[in-house]
Amino acid sequence: MKNLLAILLSVFLALPVAGQLDFGIKAGLNTTSITMDDLKTVASGDISYTVEKAKGAAYGFHGGVFLRLGLNKIFLQPELLFSTRTNEYTVTNLKEDLSSLESQKFNKLDLPVMAGLKFGPVRINAGPSASLLINSPGDLIRNPEFNTMYSRMTFGYQAGVGLDLFDLLTIDIRYEGSLKKYQNQIENAVGTRVALDDRPNAFLFSLGIMF
Repeated sequence: MKNLLAILLSVFLALPVAGQLDFGIKAGLNTTSITMDDLKTVASGDISYTVEKAKGAAYGFHGGVFLRLGLNKIFLQPELLFSTRTNEYTVTNLKEDLSSLESQKFNKLDLPVMAGLKFGPVRINAGPSASLLINSPGDLIRNPEFNTMYSRMTFGYQAGVGLDLFDLLTIDIRYEGSLKKYQNQIENAVGTRVALDDRPNAFLFSLGIMF
């Protein structure tokens, strides 16, 4: 780990000296979908609920700043983005046989570090991405006997293609995947925890300006 950090630090220090340094802002839309292993059942007392993912994708947005450190055809691009995401689940009260669609809105900071190659105006890039949750989404089950917990920090990756126009505009299309399950859990009044085992994935479309 120390060797990896030393290599990354050397790259950050060397590229501005030997190559080109650009600063930019970007914004765009993301479509999010989640996958779950199977239907989950949670219970407290004589009340049982099932939780399953809703079909279809939800939309959010992202925006922030980036640095591009380039040397010939190689570049490194760290970013700091504010991002929103919505997860949707169908929650069914088995006692009353009532179902409801519950949406959870997430606000987070994304820190992708992209490495890639340029072929004229076209770019290909990929890299790790860390996400820090900065809000507390509402509970899936609106009952005082249940509480939903979230992992504050998750790690994943992004990969995609981009296009630079007139040394000013940047267009990016990326896929974002998770390296592990999101670790959402529901806890009932007696302390029993049920993991939702969901894994968020997204497509990101963004437009940026370089200075």
